[in-house]
Amino acid sequence: MTRQLGIQVVGIEVFAFHGVLPEERAQGQDFRIDVDLVPTSDRACDTDALGDAVDYGAVTERVVAIATGDPVDLIERLADLIAVDLLAAFPIERVTVAVHKPHAPIAAPFGDVVVTVTRTA
Repeated sequence: MTRQLGIQVVGIEVFAFHGVLPEERAQGQDFRIDVDLVPTSDRACDTDALGDAVDYGAVTERVVAIATGDPVDLIERLADLIAVDLLAAFPIERVTVAVHKPHAPIAAPFGDVVVTVTRTA
């Protein structure tokens, strides 16, 4: 029997200054970020030990630090910066990062804008 462990942190909320338009950089806006991680090991399922797990609290702290750090023009870039950082910082083999920009400057009614990046080790 095979097993693959996945960890998701959904709806990380940040206020940041990303965007191409000057008003986005000046006023800022809300972003939501989802991360979907596949650890390199599923050992935590057997040991019940945090030392064998990917600490999703620490993952969330890194996501917030990057998202509230230096502004970027495109949320594509933000998603990729987060993915690269998480791959380097945690024992994961794959990460998908979705950045939601629910208040994007679009001239039509819409529910959300979401950009997704997947990276593998």
